[in-house]
Amino acid sequence: MTAAPKLSIITINLNNLLGLHKTMQSVLEQAYTDYEYIVIDGGSTDGSKEYIAQHSKKLAYWVSEKDKGIYNAMNKGIRNAYGEYLMFLNSGDFLLNEEVLKDSFEIILQQEADIYYGDILLEFENGEQTIQQHAPVLDLNFLEKRTLNHQASFIKRILFDELGNYNEKYGLVADYAFYLNAFLKGKDFCHIDKVMVHYKRDGISSRQMELYMQQMKQVWKEMVPLPVEKLLHENKLLQENDRRIFIRLGKKMDNFYQRIKGGKS
Repeated sequence: MTAAPKLSIITINLNNLLGLHKTMQSVLEQAYTDYEYIVIDGGSTDGSKEYIAQHSKKLAYWVSEKDKGIYNAMNKGIRNAYGEYLMFLNSGDFLLNEEVLKDSFEIILQQEADIYYGDILLEFENGEQTIQQHAPVLDLNFLEKRTLNHQASFIKRILFDELGNYNEKYGLVADYAFYLNAFLKGKDFCHIDKVMVHYKRDGISSRQMELYMQQMKQVWKEMVPLPVEKLLHENKLLQENDRRIFIRLGKKMDNFYQRIKGGKS
């Protein structure tokens, strides 16, 4: 029996043959090879299915059938993934060069974290480009208004067993809900200070940014306790140890509130 790969890369696609070509080529040309590649197609009619079939020998799993949306397709990928870490690189997104995975896993193999996240090269519809850098250390101030890019993240496969797959009820922001939940549950995040992925901002969430932000606010409201939000807005940041003690021991919020205010729990 062969050992499980270090990484599972999951690409979802629907009628985006040109984007799919760029994405798959960027993966298949990587110098780092300890990965399996999974492609979930939503029943495309533009030649995507045939293109995937041409490369099927290089894929661990692929399917072309109707699905219920982006996160439904991503969850299909998760269910068929066996790597220690998962990466979601959707059609149209592509790794910047052949060394991205090699360089990333040189960092990953040196330290232990639940989620690694890198930076992206963001291209707008008008062709302008900018580098989107993330905070070197995550806190709730960041996650209240922003999210990580799943295109440039490596997520431990076991987290989906612990926290559940992407919750499809959250519509456009199921990945944001997953990151926020993981942070509140005390999972370890590590920044990879590297621009990893070219991301063209023309996807569903980008075209519906106002709705996206509304859904983010709703997720935040559901997940973040009011006393924590109050302290956040008073600029009294939560300390790492306080967050972890609260998560692990499940203390009542009044005890947690006293602890981060300097009292005894």
